[in-house]
Formats: sequence, C-alpha cells, structure tokens
Amino acid sequence: MQFDNLYARLPDRMFARVPPTPVAEPGLIAVNDTLARKLGLDPDWLKSPEGLAVLAGNALPEGAEPLAQAYAGQQFGNWVPQLGDGRAVLLGELIARDGSHQDWQLKGAGRTPFSRGGDGRAWMGPVIREYLISEAMHALGVPTTRALAAVTTGEPVWREGALPGAILSRIAPSHIRVGTFQYFSAREDLEALRLLTDLACTRHYPGVSGAEGLLEAATLAQAELVAQWMSFGFIHGVMNTDNAHVGGITIDYGPCAFMDGYHPDKVFSSIDRNGRYAYSNQPQIAVWNIAQLASALLPLMDTDEAKAVERATAIVHRYAELYQAAWARRFRAKLGLLTEEEGDIALIHRLLDRMAKLNADFTRTFRGLAEGRARDEFAEPEAFDAWEAEWLARLAREGSPVEQARARIAAVSPALIPRNHRIEGAIASAVAGDIAPFHRLEAALKTPFTAAADDPLRHAPLQNEIVRQTFCGT
Repeated sequence: MQFDNLYARLPDRMFARVPPTPVAEPGLIAVNDTLARKLGLDPDWLKSPEGLAVLAGNALPEGAEPLAQAYAGQQFGNWVPQLGDGRAVLLGELIARDGSHQDWQLKGAGRTPFSRGGDGRAWMGPVIREYLISEAMHALGVPTTRALAAVTTGEPVWREGALPGAILSRIAPSHIRVGTFQYFSAREDLEALRLLTDLACTRHYPGVSGAEGLLEAATLAQAELVAQWMSFGFIHGVMNTDNAHVGGITIDYGPCAFMDGYHPDKVFSSIDRNGRYAYSNQPQIAVWNIAQLASALLPLMDTDEAKAVERATAIVHRYAELYQAAWARRFRAKLGLLTEEEGDIALIHRLLDRMAKLNADFTRTFRGLAEGRARDEFAEPEAFDAWEAEWLARLAREGSPVEQARARIAAVSPALIPRNHRIEGAIASAVAGDIAPFHRLEAALKTPFTAAADDPLRHAPLQNEIVRQTFCGT
C-alpha cells in the first residue's frame, strides 16, 4: 500500500496528531473484498492477524500518519465552535489503483483531543448500520463514504449498559466538511481557509479553483445529492453542518433510515423532536448548510465585503433551480418518462399525495410501477387506478410503450433497500453472536435493482416489525 498524506502536511493547528488506541482482542466482522482491491489492498492480508491489528488500531501500516481533524458545526441550528474527530482517527490517504487519494479512517478508534469527555469508542450497532447503509447507498449509485471493514474490539462500550465494542474502517475521497471551513472562518484564519479551499478543489473538483469556484461546485453537488436521497426515500436524520460534506457525498450515518410507508414529514431520529431534518425538509436544510459554507468563504471571495456577499448570495440562490431540476429529472425517470411536459411535476405530486394519504410503501410503490403491481401497495387501490390512467395517457403522448417504460423504471427504482427492521435484526443477531444475518443482508444489498420477486428481504415490515426511531451512532 502507498500513502500520500496531504492533510498531514497542512499546518498542525488544523488537526491533532494522535494514534488509535489499541484494543484488547480484535475480531473480524467483515472485509469489503471488492473495495479493498480497488484501493490496492489484499483482502486476505486484511483478514490475517497482521491486517486485523491494523483494522483494530493495534498497529499502523507503513506510511500512515494518524490524526484527528478539527472542525466546528451547527448542530440543529446551534453553533458549536469546536467539534472535531472525537472518536475517529484518519490513518492516512491511500493512493488507490486509479491514482485517487482515499482517506482511510478508523471510526471508534479511541479518544482524541476533540472527544469532549466521550470515550472515543463505538458499539457494534452503529458500526453495522453504517457498514450496511453506506454500501447500499454505493450500490444505488449515491455518492457516499464507503465501508472497508468492521471489527470487534473484545472490549465493552458503556452506554445505557455494556455493549460490544467495534471499529469501522471508513473510506472517503476526503473528510472535509462545511464545519471544517466554519472552524477556521470563526478563528479568522485566512491561511487555513485558503489551504483547505485548494485541497477541497484538488480532491473533489479538478479544474475548479478558488473560493467562488468551490462554492459553485459544492452547491451543484449538494443539490444533486439531496435529489438522489429524495428519489430513494432516504432520510439522513442529522444534517448538521459538520455532517455536510463539501464534495457532495453522504457522510455520517447516524439516525438515518429509508422510509417504508411514505409521508413527507417522516422523521426517524430520536433526537429530532421538532422535525428539523424530516424527509421534506432536507432540500431546505441543504441550502441552509451551503449558505453557511458561503459565509465561511466570504473573506476569500473579495476584499470588498459587500461585493463578496453579493457574489456568494447569487451562487447560493442558484441552489433552488439546480435542486428542482435534479429532483424533476430523477422523479421523471421513476415514472419512465423520456420527455418533459409542463404537467409532469403535478403528476408526480399527485402520486406522492396518494401515497402519503394511504401510507403506501415508497420503494415498493415505485418498483411496483416497474412490475405492474403498484396498486397492491394502496389500501384503496382505486386511488391508484385513477392516477395510473393519467400516467398511461402521459406515456401515450410521448409514444412510450408501457413495457419499455417499466424497464426504465426498474433501472432506477430498487427492489431492495436496507430496511430498518432488517438492519435492527442483523444488529440484534450480531450482538447475540450470530453474524450470518448481517452477511446475508450485505450480499443482497450489492444488487438492489435485480432482487428476485420472491426475495423475503423485499417485504415491507409487518406492524410489529416497524422501526419508528433510529438513534445517533454512539
């Protein structure tokens, strides 16, 4: 393996040099063989005692320069001037087979100077959840951090009681967040802001330069990302600025979930009591986060503050148009449409309104359009029948045969998602010592668009299986 640790060559005030804390008795949960090979790592070595020691933080690979990054953030809108990696250690930046830099981070690797009284550890539940959901998002084509491996620590983690400890090896093109820029902006550290801007452009937006270029690129990337989330019924759950990635990738899978029954105001996070991060609020929160990035970058955009504000505001205001275009494009595709008509948006919303009123399953309804059984998802099928007649008439106007439209829908509407009850079941089994349900679910989620019609993992939860809340990954 080869490292080229650009972040470690930044000024020391931008991070803390800290090694992972060794654990008592590491054990393997999983290694992502395909990802390992893309990174130039030998999966068999990662599963060996030597590799396991690295995954657990008991040994460092040659070339690693471990550190914890500094950042700030607005959590549920409240400013916190210092957060940082409180339970994650960046081993370094691997040079992947394609030449790209990929951060290798150990999440749950022990205390750092940013731990704020925490133990720096993670228990098995959040590690399994992030492994499964991040890899499912990748299979769906959504930009995301990746899961390279998960290991147990042989040590208990104390929350409400003793829970088995675990560590996730997380891979990402960077871990630069909106909150990273806010940290240095709040300290009026223009040198750090410039260095961070240059690095973010290099890592995420080749050909883009400067604060204004970064803001424009990040605005577009966030609009596209959130439109993808919405098209899959995904709720991030905690879109704080420290969880908003400037490269437009999904990061920090805490109280996240995919919806079962559709409702625009759906909230899963146990700590989101006011619905700030509800499904329907995600587009607005994303632009709010982009506005915070704009504010942090203002000192680099123009020496005349008024001019900098004017230029930044114009970029941020483009978000609504970019997002609406991305949302319309993705939901047109979920109806199998090839062309655009003025009434398409209303047609989409009429379907969503019926789904919300009758609690139709989000994933199964759209997949049902592909398979000719969407009406089965509605408690009152005649509500769907009326909409279907409109949809068929729309297809006829553009000259699309229904079966071809259904094939197009199947290509963008998954048959299989990481449903909450399946993840919770996999976690409960793993805690009890049976990792097999985790491996079965992991394998199935690699091909979400081709799951067999009779695959039980496609089933919506029964009433007694519904998971109504998810919890932060601690």
